[in-house]
Amino acid sequence: MSKQDNSYERILVGVDDSEDSQLAFRYAMKRCVRDNATLIITSILEEQNMSVYQILSKDYLHGEREELEEHIRHYRDVALRYGVKKVEMFVDEGEPGEMIVKEIIPSSEADLLIIGSNSKKGIKKYFGSQAAYMAKYSPISVMIVR
Repeated sequence: MSKQDNSYERILVGVDDSEDSQLAFRYAMKRCVRDNATLIITSILEEQNMSVYQILSKDYLHGEREELEEHIRHYRDVALRYGVKKVEMFVDEGEPGEMIVKEIIPSSEADLLIIGSNSKKGIKKYFGSQAAYMAKYSPISVMIVR
């Protein structure tokens, strides 16, 4: 792959249900079709949004993870219908920015990360702290979509 032609081979997009995340997903699909790239869709189950009892319950976490995986499969199906040729999925648990930078990027071998600027929950909605973290610490190029 030549970065000089401004194309990428493996594009990672982080998704949740926020409006910015939806914009990032749509841009990532278009970019993958244009570059004939693999689309890698990820979402992180955020444990800080659960009570201690929910975290300790294996059945609860398993159910939440299954629901998230089903949600990611929906994104995959949309991308395939759009014309993306190859789609991979990664679901994990923890702090989203940290998990994407430290685990998902190395595991997926992505060469571009596309994310929305705002999180869907809490005070992070206003500061975009996950996007800022990923932009600062990502070992690959990051595109933040608004």
